[in-house]
Amino acid sequence: MYKIAVMGDRDSIYGFAALGLDIYPTADPAEAAKKLRRLAESGYAVIYMTEALSASLEPEIERYRAQFVPAIIPIPGVSGNTGAGMAHVRKSVEQAVGSDIIFNDENEKSR
Repeated sequence: MYKIAVMGDRDSIYGFAALGLDIYPTADPAEAAKKLRRLAESGYAVIYMTEALSASLEPEIERYRAQFVPAIIPIPGVSGNTGAGMAHVRKSVEQAVGSDIIFNDENEKSR
């Protein structure tokens, strides 16, 4: 059975434990990269990660993008939304569909 993990600073991820998700508090990018590799190799299908942490681990995350599992999903932390999560969704949709079908209307309005 696949599992779900959440990585990031303690304040941002602590509440996910109440939902039954496995939490892994970390702020150190080197430690987080090692933990990400261990989680990816030990049956985690989804790994939620705070946007701040995912920004510092982009090269490590890139190695898992083409794989089916784990899906690494950036989420906002307590410091706020940086827009990285939405940019990730946009990129994934463009790759899957071939065009920007989600945000296309927003781009047209800004012109």
